[in-house]
Amino acid sequence: MIELKTAAEINKMAVTGEFVAETLATLSAQAQPGVNLMQLEHRARALVDDRGATSCYWDYAPSFGRGPFRNVICLSVNDAVLHGMPHDYVLRDGDVLSLDFAVSIDGWVADSAVTVVVGDAAGEGDGAADTALIESTRRALDAGISAAVPGGRLGDISAAIGEVATEAGFRVNAEFGGHGLGRTMHEDPHVSNRGRRGRGLLLRPGLTLALEPWWARGSDRLVIDGDGWTLRSADGSNTAHSEHTIAITENGPRILTSVR
Repeated sequence: MIELKTAAEINKMAVTGEFVAETLATLSAQAQPGVNLMQLEHRARALVDDRGATSCYWDYAPSFGRGPFRNVICLSVNDAVLHGMPHDYVLRDGDVLSLDFAVSIDGWVADSAVTVVVGDAAGEGDGAADTALIESTRRALDAGISAAVPGGRLGDISAAIGEVATEAGFRVNAEFGGHGLGRTMHEDPHVSNRGRRGRGLLLRPGLTLALEPWWARGSDRLVIDGDGWTLRSADGSNTAHSEHTIAITENGPRILTSVR
């Protein structure tokens, strides 16, 4: 069932979203060569506790995961793209790190993700290619948000995202994508990262969505890591993931996971 939110409820989600955005900014800045992923996880835990928020990932146990997820943030390195389980790994210069973070505050959820190149390698060699990959997901996110207008269709959002990927030369996996959210992290509808314009759910004010374009430099197929959670590109190519929580309003899309 899809629940349309009131303006007051969207404002509450925006409060959560601001905290999510601030946390991702803090952790992204801390993600430097020599930093262990578990340092980022424990920093995230401290920020969640200090804010009085509730992690959407702690004890998360969907059908595709191995047991409950006992961390508060997903940290995916290089060929890992989704549900990256924090572990004992020290970041190196040139690593590609995606940070995906979702919490609830006062009963309302926000979810966002960013991808960064660690250290000073962003403009050279593979670093330049990884930066272009990351930028393509950001452009796709912007395109998807721009298409999230009342009277449009869900397929307009999916098509806008997928068109950016295709133009940039990347292949899209449609198995995992965006989703509705509000009182819980995952609600209807599913938002594919490719689609056809004019098809699907009618977009109405009050609909809240997490849009999350992601893809790899190579294969669009995924394999599951031995930890039972982390999803990796099948050919080992680096990946990127960008995500915002948005609300569709009478005046157009509103990004809820931004720093005011």
